[in-house]
Amino acid sequence: MNRALAVPPRNKSSIVNPVFLSHGTLMCRDLAKSRRFYEEFLGLEVVRHARPAMMLRLKTGMYVVAVCIGEKVSDQHVLTHWGVNVASRAEVDRAHAEATRLKEKYGIRKINKVLERHGAYAFYFQDLDNNWWEIQHEPRAIDDFFDRGDIVDMSVIAIDSVASHE
Repeated sequence: MNRALAVPPRNKSSIVNPVFLSHGTLMCRDLAKSRRFYEEFLGLEVVRHARPAMMLRLKTGMYVVAVCIGEKVSDQHVLTHWGVNVASRAEVDRAHAEATRLKEKYGIRKINKVLERHGAYAFYFQDLDNNWWEIQHEPRAIDDFFDRGDIVDMSVIAIDSVASHE
């Protein structure tokens, strides 16, 4: 059976009975320019599935839909970003150097410095459509976070800031 279609065991009750998290959406100005960035720079698989939109994915059942809205794209906050994991810290450094070198070619607007934060080695950058991306090396397996469960009680109030991501 396709793993993405298998219904996971329920351990909590919810209103919706989800099978899997399928997709998210981002906006773009120009499908052709954005596709070039997604394929050539980020290495994503892209398929145009509708007149105003295309799907992006990388080795998972989850995908992102890029919807073209022209020049009306709004500015995005760095804390609202898409993450791409790479195999090593050296790969993060290489990607940062390439983003800097190819900034004009791909219309990259901003590139933040590489930092160690929340256990990952990463940098953030803003693409030609104002979307933020994080290129990170995260040595921990994502399943480990969920297997461990909460490590901070929900009564703890904490607020993040742009400054912690620059």
